[in-house]
Amino acid sequence: MRLIDLSNSLENNVPADPPGLGPSIQYMSHKAGIPQMLSMFPGLREEQLPNSEAWAAELLQVTTHNGTHMDAPWHYASTMNRGERAWTIEDVPLDWCLRPGVKLDFRDSPHGHLVSAAEIVGKLNEIGHTLELYDIVLMNTAAGAAYGSPDYVNSGCGFGREATLWLLEQGVRVVGTDAWSWDVPFSFTRARFAQEGDPSIIWEGHKAGLEKAYCQLEKLANLDQLPATGFTVSCFPFKIRGASAGFTRAVAILPD
Repeated sequence: MRLIDLSNSLENNVPADPPGLGPSIQYMSHKAGIPQMLSMFPGLREEQLPNSEAWAAELLQVTTHNGTHMDAPWHYASTMNRGERAWTIEDVPLDWCLRPGVKLDFRDSPHGHLVSAAEIVGKLNEIGHTLELYDIVLMNTAAGAAYGSPDYVNSGCGFGREATLWLLEQGVRVVGTDAWSWDVPFSFTRARFAQEGDPSIIWEGHKAGLEKAYCQLEKLANLDQLPATGFTVSCFPFKIRGASAGFTRAVAILPD
């Protein structure tokens, strides 16, 4: 088999989130770890350690939505499926997370475009695929090429209530995007809300989960390297008690 990494690295100083919401990683070197190791082994001296080195470690200050991650239903609301308590990330069924993948190419859609259900049907017709239960649908948008630039959070098209519910009605339970959010970038929604004053357009793709539970993978990478079909997606999220999301090492598995 062949593996394609669909995840971005978590790192400092990469503008992959709005200002003030990025991660902070403090790196401790092998030398800096020596006092910790010596304190755990009374009588041990630094010069007795191989190369006079202890362990390296990192201290993270992050949100669960930094880096490539999976959103749990709890992220978008306290309820799902028209009234059930929403799942947090450790509740997400594992069998949702290792399923056949489908890639739809929306790189030709302009930034801020709200993709309709009809457009999704059109893309599926182009690749000759009929969605099946639990297919994981990945959206390759123009945001993928902008990752790591200041424009990233304002890049790519988005998927609203109509398109999301259509996918869920076909049996899809996990979707993904290489953009910062499954929804239209906030800068475009903000401008539209200022003009129209309609609150229902705010985060409408995520809020579709109030009606039918699903999960979103966000900040995916390398979707341009995938075929339209014929691969499996592995996207198990990190298990964090009561969390709205989990860091995810998403990988595409292709036959060699």
